[in-house]
Amino acid sequence: MIHYKTKAEVELIRASSLLVSKTLAEVAKIIRAGISTLEVDRIAEEFIRDNGATPSFKGFQDFPFACCISVNDAVVHGFPTKDLLQDGDIVTVDVGTFKNNFHGDSAYTFAVGEISDEVKQLLNITKASLSKGIEKAVHGNRIGDIAYAVQYATEKEHGYGVVRELVGHGIGRQLHEEPQVPNYGKRGTGAKLKEGMVICIEPMINLGTKNVYHDKDGWTIRTGDGKPAAHYEHTIYIQRGKADILSSFAEIEAAEKANINLCSDYL
Repeated sequence: MIHYKTKAEVELIRASSLLVSKTLAEVAKIIRAGISTLEVDRIAEEFIRDNGATPSFKGFQDFPFACCISVNDAVVHGFPTKDLLQDGDIVTVDVGTFKNNFHGDSAYTFAVGEISDEVKQLLNITKASLSKGIEKAVHGNRIGDIAYAVQYATEKEHGYGVVRELVGHGIGRQLHEEPQVPNYGKRGTGAKLKEGMVICIEPMINLGTKNVYHDKDGWTIRTGDGKPAAHYEHTIYIQRGKADILSSFAEIEAAEKANINLCSDYL
């Protein structure tokens, strides 16, 4: 069942979603070679709790951390570890917050130091495909219109692997609600988008094969060929004319740029 939100409920989801964005901006300030993803998770959880919210992911289906932190060939659901990040890594941090009885959810893939041009393009195209999907997230369209837009911008135009087993989702009082939002599909198919729906669109795109597998921890999902993957996510309110993006990348990108400049000053 799809739960349609009132304007007041949308504003509560926006508040939770913007807190996720602020959390990811805090992450952007500290991401660097030599820090462990476990430390990143600790700092993110502390920030969430200091702002009167709880981490949506911690305890969800027994997930033991505040963030899913996925490095290089890990697509999603990565476990934070004591391993230190290295120059040239890419790191996806996926975070949810729960405040005032509503969830927010967003994800962002960060570059650690200098990454190859090939991987840089993967990140840029994946982020751009999210924007393409959001353009179709309006009243009267269908889920398949979003899915096709993402798939076309990544798989068809660049030959990337679009993960089939993982999808976006509705969000609200529950972290995962109907409908599912895949990143591949046919235009004009799937659930009809109606004003009042709130969904998470989240392209999960692999540099190589679309195939994935579960790591031995039972959670981390990795690319089948060991090539890197990128993942970006926004929480979206469906309305007439143009989607309302409830989360934001603006603070993340500003913090990311400042961090890069700070690191460059030490070189």
